[in-house]
Amino acid sequence: MPIGLLKDILDKKPREGRLLGLDQGTKRTGVAISDPMQHIASAIEVIERKKFSIDVKRLKEIYDEYEVKGFIIGYPLNMDGTEGPRCDSVKDYALNIKQTGLFGDDPWIAFYDERLSTAAAQDFLIEQVDMNRKRRGEVIDKMAAQNILQGALDCF
Repeated sequence: MPIGLLKDILDKKPREGRLLGLDQGTKRTGVAISDPMQHIASAIEVIERKKFSIDVKRLKEIYDEYEVKGFIIGYPLNMDGTEGPRCDSVKDYALNIKQTGLFGDDPWIAFYDERLSTAAAQDFLIEQVDMNRKRRGEVIDKMAAQNILQGALDCF
């Protein structure tokens, strides 16, 4: 299965089973999971980034626990829609996930435009939940992952 933009590899998407949504940042990776029918995304956790080899072990535990069939990774396009240096980092991250061999020979990994996903999560936590700054910092990344995954699910 391929790695690529969701719109380019949608026809290769696993038809059913859970998908894992990731918001990969420099310090943390937000994680969200879909339901088996791929309709609803739920935020599940934040992985504090250490070393890739350590982080990917936790990712594998989640993958196995939820019987995941593929990945949706936030793709940080510039506001004008062009690819910036952060896109290269996400591509490298996806390739590293694939090359570990932990997720099968050729896992399905799709990139989904994540512009404003963190801002939307932050606005929700401030305006709707009235959450303080410290607590927001603890949940913002997994909510951004949920927004990314839900946006992708809504395209199916």
